[in-house]
Amino acid sequence: MVLRIGGLASGMDIDSLVEQLMTAERVPLDKLNQKKTYTEWQRDDYREMNTLLLSMDKLLSDGLQKQSTFIKKTINSSNSDALSVKNVTSTVDFSGSIQINKLATAASIKSGGETTVNNSTSTLRSFGIDDTKLTISAIDANGAMASKDIEITETDTMDSLIAKINQQSGVTAFYDSVSKQISFTAKNTGGIDGSEITLNSSGGTVDGNFITKLNLGTSATDTPKAVVTEGSNAEFVYNGITTERTSNTFRINGVELTLKQVTESGKPVTFSSTADVDSIYDSIKTFVDKYNEIIDKISDKIGETKYRDYAPLSDAQKKEMTDDDIEKWEEKAKSGTLKNDQILSSVLTKMRSSLGSIVNTGGAFKRLSDIGISTTNNYLEGGKLEIDEDKLKEAITADPNSVYKLFQNSSAKTSSENGLAQMVRANLKTAMDDIKTKAGSSSSVNNTFTLGKLLNQYSSRITDFEDRLKNIEDRYWSRFTAMETAINNANSQSAYLTSMMSS
Repeated sequence: MVLRIGGLASGMDIDSLVEQLMTAERVPLDKLNQKKTYTEWQRDDYREMNTLLLSMDKLLSDGLQKQSTFIKKTINSSNSDALSVKNVTSTVDFSGSIQINKLATAASIKSGGETTVNNSTSTLRSFGIDDTKLTISAIDANGAMASKDIEITETDTMDSLIAKINQQSGVTAFYDSVSKQISFTAKNTGGIDGSEITLNSSGGTVDGNFITKLNLGTSATDTPKAVVTEGSNAEFVYNGITTERTSNTFRINGVELTLKQVTESGKPVTFSSTADVDSIYDSIKTFVDKYNEIIDKISDKIGETKYRDYAPLSDAQKKEMTDDDIEKWEEKAKSGTLKNDQILSSVLTKMRSSLGSIVNTGGAFKRLSDIGISTTNNYLEGGKLEIDEDKLKEAITADPNSVYKLFQNSSAKTSSENGLAQMVRANLKTAMDDIKTKAGSSSSVNNTFTLGKLLNQYSSRITDFEDRLKNIEDRYWSRFTAMETAINNANSQSAYLTSMMSS
């Protein structure tokens, strides 16, 4: 470390002199820091634009590219208490009538009377139950009988065994400590030959010990005998055809029907559907609004004025300014970071071209204007879209599936048959990839994108320059210290000579 001696001998303000000299020396370093700061602003602005484009991409993937957006239906039913109707996959309107003669029920079995198990927290072994396996057979979701083996351990209580049964098998078990009975109910409704729940236990000193202790036997000799209820199918007449299902909820032609009540003979429930025009319209309007927002924000960004006289402020400059002045300065300094940017200009041009394309869908609509969406007449708005609400709702009412095809039609043969949403998403992907290559993302490492590599270069040059400045400052102090030492020595010699001559 260099010894630093102030201006005690010379009377000069050495600290101030060195500071002024170093201020001049720091000018190139300040410029490097300004370039680094400006590049960081540019990187952040690119990322903000990428977030904007990503929001449009997600809106399209979750909205106009999903057929479910366009098959939303308004359902009219003559008796919603007896029948619930929901569209799942039907792309066309539907109607029908249904006479509900019988609801599907679940099979069950319960103890024939009070059991010797008087609580649910003591081990089953304490009640003399020593079976190691319980086999439960019940109807499954496909309408077939399925069996499941449940292990009974030495530490199992009624509570722990029921938890295993309910989690692992096709039944729901319940033990009531008041009545001291247990019941099993199939999780799935429906009845086929032999569709009642069957129970078998084994592995203990006597097979069937669990069944006996809990009064679940079903043979004629069992006393008391378990109460067994078989499951039954739902029976109904659908559009004149008598049929049945194992569940009260089922699908016909992409429509989900849920039977809730038996209806009076000769009084079927009638239902019909129409397109949920308002909901579909809102989805399309949301897209148009987002597109116009992107047009606005990107156009503003690439058209910003670049104030070349307003460079990023150094720390020293900020110390001499008020917060309000700093804010106003940086507002101009940050302006124009993406002025006339080619990536952003290109994505605007491509999206406008895509949305003006003709799509050979084979449907009723081939272009946006066919469904009431067109470019505004004001060219200064940069190609914003506007909606003729009446025409769009008329198109949705007439053929919502063709509207869907206009946005999402897919073809491996030619791009002219791909929907508008697909084309726009392809444009967005190209732009987002290009921006990521240039500016990375929040999780990117600097050496993986262009601006990041530039920032690394600036950081390295700044570090080197700071080391250089330290050496320069040490050199200045060495010279001034030498000067002070020389003056001090001269003063000492002068004082000595003076004293000698006066003696």
